Amino acid sequence: MQNILLETMYILSGLVGIAAAFHALRDKNHPHPKETAAFWGIFGGIFIFGKYLPGYINGILIIVIGVLAALNRVVEGSMKTADEDKREASAIKIGNNLFIPALTIGVVAFIVGQYIPSLGALVGLGLGSLIATGLAMVMTKTEVQNISFEGSRLLLSVGTAAILPQLLTALGALFNAAGVGQVIATGIGGVIPEGNLLAGIIAYCLGMAIFTMIMGNAFAAFAVITAGIGMPFVYAYGANPTAIGILALTAGYCGTLMTPMAANFNVVPAALLETTNKNRVIIAQAPFALVLLLTHIVLMYMWAI
Repeated sequence: MQNILLETMYILSGLVGIAAAFHALRDKNHPHPKETAAFWGIFGGIFIFGKYLPGYINGILIIVIGVLAALNRVVEGSMKTADEDKREASAIKIGNNLFIPALTIGVVAFIVGQYIPSLGALVGLGLGSLIATGLAMVMTKTEVQNISFEGSRLLLSVGTAAILPQLLTALGALFNAAGVGQVIATGIGGVIPEGNLLAGIIAYCLGMAIFTMIMGNAFAAFAVITAGIGMPFVYAYGANPTAIGILALTAGYCGTLMTPMAANFNVVPAALLETTNKNRVIIAQAPFALVLLLTHIVLMYMWAI
């Protein structure tokens, strides 16, 4: 059952990409409709058919979409949502109920993960998204075709950054398999005095934040930095692995707040808010992120032993 549901979620995700390709082709004012459609069509196709294709074919397809992105041929186009007056009237009418669909995703995912663990977290997230979509349709009384149009418009406005989570997670696994953690450990070992727990903790927290800024994903950074810094310079001195592991992961999220590589958190909101500066979210979050990072260092040192 889990495999069937999970495969269904991947197919639905792929259809979102294919819908974006379709709308890009229909956009008469789009500067690069064919290239943009090719990018999102290939991306969606990999979600649907990737498991049935040889690995080298998937690799070639990823290189193709990488080339299209590098050549700046994947752009937003001219798809427009409702005018400002209608959006403002709708916002006043719906009010804070607008948050109900968004919260539904997390609630359903939590219920599935807590009480039906056999289905898996990704299935719970997918079911939550489907239920949230249904609630949003009922609340806004929108037509079904608007789901495809608005979903495609949002995906096209976010652009190629939307696929960063998948690519960066794969890159993190590749770094770990390639022994990057050991290289980092060798370099850090020449800087941190042997037996200095505080220096190790500072390096651990800073390493998590900085590597997360590079990777855009704290989970991908965790394996590499824990192997390279956490194990030899913190855990080796008797640090509590439960407390320190949690703090190390959330220290990485301090880096998430300060990087455009975390597209879901920092690029998508800017696109939704239509800010003139695409880094406005990062600028607003950076001071809090630095304070939180310092707090992590203090707490990690206090709770280490």
